[in-house]
Amino acid sequence: MKSNFKILFHRNSENVHLKLAGDFDRSSAYELLDALKKYCRGASRAFIHTSYLNQIHPFGRDVLQSHLDILNGQCIPLVFTGDNVDQLAPEGSRIL
Repeated sequence: MKSNFKILFHRNSENVHLKLAGDFDRSSAYELLDALKKYCRGASRAFIHTSYLNQIHPFGRDVLQSHLDILNGQCIPLVFTGDNVDQLAPEGSRIL
């Protein structure tokens, strides 16, 4: 599947904001995990904005949720926001 997925990155003060746009599939999940590893250093929180996602493929969600543990010790608390938070955020996540 050709992905139209994009991550728009913004950092303010001590927070990282990652706005996800397009379709979230398996490759998108790995792209997000890589972005979190890259951009979270030195931040207090990472906000993952989901409102601009068109479609969330179950396999993409499962890949993300099953691999978040690889960020253990490398990243800070993740806060999921937006219209698609209930489809993407792992159980027990912080949501706004």
